[in-house]
Amino acid sequence: RLARPHSMFVLLLAPPLTSASSPFALPTAPPASVDASDSMWDSRPFVDGRKTCIGGVVEAWSGPSEEVTSPVFDARTGKRLVIGQLATMGEVDAVRAVEASAAAWDRGQGAWPQMSLAERIERVEGAVAALKERRDEIVNVLMWEIAKNSADAAAEFDRTVAFIGKTIETLRRLDEESAGWRVVSGVMAFVRRAAVGVMMLLGPYNYPFNETYAALIPALLMGNVVLMKIPNVGGLAHVLTFEVWAEALPKGTLSFISGSGRATVPPVMRTGLVDVLGFIGGSKAGDAILKEHPAPHRLKAFLQLDAKNLGVVAPDADLDVAVGQCVVGSTSYNGQRCTAIKLILVHHSIADEFVRRLASAVAALPRGLPWEEGVLITPLPEPKKPAYLAELVGDAVAKGARVVNEGGGTLAGALMTPAVVFPVSREMRLWHEEQFGPVIPVGVYRDEAEVVEYVRSSPFGQQAALFTQSTDAAAPLIDALSTSVGRINLNTQCGRSPDELPFSGRRSSALGTMSVSEALRVFSTETVVAGKAAQEPNRRLAKELPSSSAFMRALADTPYRDEL
Repeated sequence: RLARPHSMFVLLLAPPLTSASSPFALPTAPPASVDASDSMWDSRPFVDGRKTCIGGVVEAWSGPSEEVTSPVFDARTGKRLVIGQLATMGEVDAVRAVEASAAAWDRGQGAWPQMSLAERIERVEGAVAALKERRDEIVNVLMWEIAKNSADAAAEFDRTVAFIGKTIETLRRLDEESAGWRVVSGVMAFVRRAAVGVMMLLGPYNYPFNETYAALIPALLMGNVVLMKIPNVGGLAHVLTFEVWAEALPKGTLSFISGSGRATVPPVMRTGLVDVLGFIGGSKAGDAILKEHPAPHRLKAFLQLDAKNLGVVAPDADLDVAVGQCVVGSTSYNGQRCTAIKLILVHHSIADEFVRRLASAVAALPRGLPWEEGVLITPLPEPKKPAYLAELVGDAVAKGARVVNEGGGTLAGALMTPAVVFPVSREMRLWHEEQFGPVIPVGVYRDEAEVVEYVRSSPFGQQAALFTQSTDAAAPLIDALSTSVGRINLNTQCGRSPDELPFSGRRSSALGTMSVSEALRVFSTETVVAGKAAQEPNRRLAKELPSSSAFMRALADTPYRDEL
């Protein structure tokens, strides 16, 4: 239930509210909460994560653990609901886990990397079938732990399953196109991709299933052994998969660690046993992890990092389209997406009208608990996030901006009504910092050179969204952005989908490209079997090896090319 006062906070002016004696505070309302009378009360989960999955063995954990809470409050206590527990592993257990992964890899001679591609596909498909049986439970946990509305929680699971299917389909196609014998300058060659080694994978809290599996599944299919550090927020969904993966894969192929990232990840990296790093998170954390490896020259890294995606509204923009896409782009899942629009620059000639429409549209967004019908704004799962957002808004207000939408910034426990902050300028933290939450900063530009200068000076480079109907307006901005960001969206919010398209970034936003095809390449290495084509023994070997070698064995429905 969400108590909504009749008189909501309308506008923040700019009095000196940031002094130490009078710190800035967002307005508050009673917490978004539930009690025994709520229809969803009995569906609240409790996931006992006091267990480990290391080396293919799931066993009870007798060490320290932490309570996992929901951003939904318990109306009886006024506190966050406890929905589970998570094992708090330390250095010793983290190192034990990576040693188990290294043993499963066995310098490339382990059961998983030596298994044929067809067999690995079959094992992964078996795991997916078992995960589907737990769909409702996983979706419910996503809804309670990270407050995804019911539609988005279900979509995350379903999109992940669809991504896995598309990845396997793409792998079959790529293998058909590339595998087989060819003759180049008298040399016969068989080229196929093979695993890299032990992968350390750290996924995010905001898309704990989809984003993490977008790296996990391609890495597994290519034969890598994976050690996953599950997030402290959003980790319970992974706990529900321990038994599935332990049963589906050879021992040690996929292990998990939990607990403090600072206590577990550096010791793992310092062992030098990690060959591949897959990390989705902040660039500072990514840098810190990379520096821990004793031989960084041989560490293959795939990083999806920070973003400060820019929305640019030109004077000729269709305001209905621009406002609609900026609202969706900045508030979907409360703005907790790397692909969210995180700063809007609007031409001064239309700024007042754009902001008026934007404020009205944002104020109308339905907010509440994740399972309530039609709800778009839900509680924030990170306990410290509201205080950080209050700092950003307070800084902007102190320097001349204001919150212009009705109720903007109101905190109801962990639920924050989105705040449209205008006008934002370069002196404010919101101009530079990635807020990763429901704060929508809007600034003004007079000339496209100001937009280009913002792009030039930003340390980030993931995406931008241009709202214009003019080729003359779009072309120079596309040219400037083409060497600064990975994706330029025309009259459309920033986003990752469809998964077939490259998802890339520049500067401190990414290292590597994600798509169903690129991920398969990122987590593998081309391997060549070659010999003189004119030699009769080689020609005989070429015909016989594909039926005898697991590495060279064709997929059942894939005929090999043969140029011999």
